[in-house]
Amino acid sequence: MSTKSPQGGTVTRRCSCRNPETGKTWGTACPKLSSRRHGNWSIRHELANRSDGTRREFRRSGFASSTDAAQELAKVRALLALPGADDPEDRLAVSEMLEECAAGKDPLPDYDTTRERLRAGQPLNARTLVGDWLDEWLGGKKSLRVGGYKRYEVDVRVHLKPHLGDIRLDKLAVRDLNRMFDAFNERNMEIQEQNAQRRSALTELDEIPWKGRENRARRKALKAAIAEMPPFRRVTSVNTQHHIRDTLRAALNVAIGQRILPSGYNAAEHVELLPGTKPKALLWTDERITEWNRTGLRPSPVMVWTPEQLGTFLDHILGHRLEAMWRLLAFRGVRRGEGCAPRWTDFSAKNRSLAIATQLVQDGWDVHEGLPKTNSGVRIVALDTETVENIEARRLIQEAEKTQWGTAWQETGRIFTQEDGSLLHPGRISDLFDRLVAEAGLPPIRLHDLRHGAATLMLAADVDIKVVSETLGHSDTRITRDIYQSVLDDLARKAAEAVVKLVPRAPQAIRSVIAQRVARSAEATGDSPGCTCTCSCGAAQGVSSA
Repeated sequence: MSTKSPQGGTVTRRCSCRNPETGKTWGTACPKLSSRRHGNWSIRHELANRSDGTRREFRRSGFASSTDAAQELAKVRALLALPGADDPEDRLAVSEMLEECAAGKDPLPDYDTTRERLRAGQPLNARTLVGDWLDEWLGGKKSLRVGGYKRYEVDVRVHLKPHLGDIRLDKLAVRDLNRMFDAFNERNMEIQEQNAQRRSALTELDEIPWKGRENRARRKALKAAIAEMPPFRRVTSVNTQHHIRDTLRAALNVAIGQRILPSGYNAAEHVELLPGTKPKALLWTDERITEWNRTGLRPSPVMVWTPEQLGTFLDHILGHRLEAMWRLLAFRGVRRGEGCAPRWTDFSAKNRSLAIATQLVQDGWDVHEGLPKTNSGVRIVALDTETVENIEARRLIQEAEKTQWGTAWQETGRIFTQEDGSLLHPGRISDLFDRLVAEAGLPPIRLHDLRHGAATLMLAADVDIKVVSETLGHSDTRITRDIYQSVLDDLARKAAEAVVKLVPRAPQAIRSVIAQRVARSAEATGDSPGCTCTCSCGAAQGVSSA
């Protein structure tokens, strides 16, 4: 039983009943088809001929009612009507899309999305995988600096493609992302447990004496067990998970902008993660040094020296061939790559300034020259007189080294170089800094923490925060405030104390008498307000005198 629609296409009802005499299906001759509830409904619609001229049509069955079948047929007709009569290429593309949809038993594509893709010239049968799109998106990031590209590449290669790479881009859903982040957290627990086991075994190994046959046997067995354990590994922290989500969100936004995905929906924007935290810079106070000596644990990943501790370090490196560079890092807060890279053409003794226009970037263990981290990182840094003198002295040292090396000297035009004139390696500079810190007997900080220390010194010296932000190369003072909020809080408390000290107060004896009068007044009225003054009058305990 079939009904031909005047707009095109056919709605058919048939069943699978068989003739008991012949064993063949009844087809449209089934006597039960008189009941509208018997059988299933199907649709059929002619499509544009294939490129080789052969005919094809869209077929779909399994509808419970004629209404459902008619609605599906109407959607097919609407999609076929999208291309104009004078646009055979689009008609062929829509027909191919419907043919593949019928063969794969996929739902009909959305009308509005198909129309947008036709207008934008995008392929209609978009079966791009997430992994393929991430590679294409990453390949189009032409304006990224090396460090930013490397971070995106790691997110894509290490995290996103292994978990989401085989999913169709247009099928990516929030549940897929939730499964990925759940897998990260489960793996984190496993890594933490294995790291704890390995750490415990190493501690036990250190406690076993070397002497004695039994001890040697225990050490041998424990070493064999440690060798079988997984190595120490890093977890995928909450902050890293936020960056992974941001990377995916950026890639999906580009797909939406190019109309590869429907507009208005980005799965990465609807994933909820634990809030990320940024470590705050803490000072190495005496109490924190004592606790670090006892436990070996740093109070925070970001630690800052006090001015006295920084002075000890500068005294220790006095006369070092890179003394001017250490001062530049400690007082001006330049980044490691920026401190290794300045050229003589960037230095002006007359203006007492240094232009930060380039940096040495470490990629793996390779080093190459690049622009500063951000556009605001290109800046002019003012120098103090002593640093200028140190840089001028560095010129004389370099001339002596150039004479000593002769033809083997490498002319790079840099202020700070290896002894043969070659570029400094940022990784080796970090290692050298760690050794100098240990030699000076100071609590440990990272080389990058000198940058935080420079900001702390400038803020403590009442330098305007805008000047501090520009010196550090931050694009906005809000970044400076967010990073050094703990330092700003300390300064605010000191400012509050300074304001109070400006107000003249009565001598201690007068304030004591006032407090006693308040206490007698309270006794007379039956009230007992506690003393809120800072004297030792005892009124808070209800003490009074005649």
